[in-house]
Amino acid sequence: MKNKQEVNKMAVMPVNKLMLNMGIPMILSMALQAVYNIVDTVFVSKMQPMTINGMTATGDHGLQALGLVFPAQMMMIAIAIGTGVGVNALLAKCMGQNDGEKVARVAGNGVFLGAIIYIFYILFGIFGVRAYIDLQNCSEQVTAEMAISYLQICSIVSFGVVFFSLFEKLLQATGRSMYSTVAQVTGAVVNIILDPVLIYGLGPFEPMGIEGAAWATVVGQIASALLGLIFHLKKNREIAHGWKYKKPNLMIIKQVYAIGLPAIIAQALMSLMSLAMNVLLIQVNDDIMTAYTTFYKIQQFVLFCAFGLRDAITPIVAFNHGLRNQKRVNDGIKYGMQYTIMIMAVGMLCVILFANPISHMFTIENESIRKYLVEAMRFVSLSFIFAGINIACQGIFQALDSGLQSLLISLFRQAVFILPLVYAGTRLTIQNGDLSWLIWLTFLITELATAVIAFGFMQGIRKRKVSILL
Repeated sequence: MKNKQEVNKMAVMPVNKLMLNMGIPMILSMALQAVYNIVDTVFVSKMQPMTINGMTATGDHGLQALGLVFPAQMMMIAIAIGTGVGVNALLAKCMGQNDGEKVARVAGNGVFLGAIIYIFYILFGIFGVRAYIDLQNCSEQVTAEMAISYLQICSIVSFGVVFFSLFEKLLQATGRSMYSTVAQVTGAVVNIILDPVLIYGLGPFEPMGIEGAAWATVVGQIASALLGLIFHLKKNREIAHGWKYKKPNLMIIKQVYAIGLPAIIAQALMSLMSLAMNVLLIQVNDDIMTAYTTFYKIQQFVLFCAFGLRDAITPIVAFNHGLRNQKRVNDGIKYGMQYTIMIMAVGMLCVILFANPISHMFTIENESIRKYLVEAMRFVSLSFIFAGINIACQGIFQALDSGLQSLLISLFRQAVFILPLVYAGTRLTIQNGDLSWLIWLTFLITELATAVIAFGFMQGIRKRKVSILL
């Protein structure tokens, strides 16, 4: 009886309270995911010079290497998290419909898909990493070698991030997001402890430099995945466990990706946009590219908070849409949007006001990089509120089976508007001198234009799919 009541809180708990109850742990979980990248960046920036293949590598080289690998890391996370989002929303809807057999098969097929995704990552780690790094035309050979070493480790030993992404969503779908947060916190703590030990060579360990950062990251991810598995098996008792439920079911897989594919594409577009930004900005100079990739990790910390709340909005709205409860669906949309705007407003103010102190977290010898970094923080953060609105809308659209609209919002944010504008900004900067602020201003223009389109989509979706409910 206790388990039933716990699951049914998505149907009976006041939506305002439910949004906080589920959203706060998810926000912490996503913020900690962003911490992985920030922590690695901070520690790598402070590494002492070391020799790699006869070349001297410094902290600035390490920062550039992390910038080169970051789009690929984002792509890996995109596929895992997007699959998890599809499993999450479908599982929540099946629970709202009280279909226990399908709930078990959805969870089991999620694990099967995780295994397939991991095999793909291993193949990329073995055969694709060097070609990916060469694509970005890095001018420093030592930087390229550092990037290849880091990315190979993170790809071949990526089962931690893959399976944690799935177990996290399974726990969130049943309303047990606190357990996924505990698993995420544990991984973050392991990562933070191991970073200085492995990068600098503390105690019995030899200095490993950027490879140490990679091993710290994957060990932290494995710790999170193991805890996520334990919590899923012990706490998700309403989900039947067994090998028979992991047998691939094409109908369920299609339903998972009907919901999850827009989320995968949305996350993948972030990766492709970051890669395209690297290629565009490096034409201006290496410093502005390094500044952007360093800032992007700071920006992600704020955006991931919105992603965390989005991951609460999606199961709440999907569950109550399955129940055909119009008032609770509307409340989920209202409170989800309100809290997202509040989070992003706080993030915007903090980044603008503390841009200089934040930049000094990183040991950057090149003052040109620091100048660009501070400038990016102060201009790009102006777009945060509109970015939050767009992210919340995507979660709502996914919950209401409107994946196409969610996908279009991603395309507008990550490609259609931003890349042509940045291209124009880089051309003007190259031709006319120091106009880098124009590049950063394109983020505000992009998010504002996309928010206007998202508002139009929302009006149509609510009319077609919410107003008809009881």
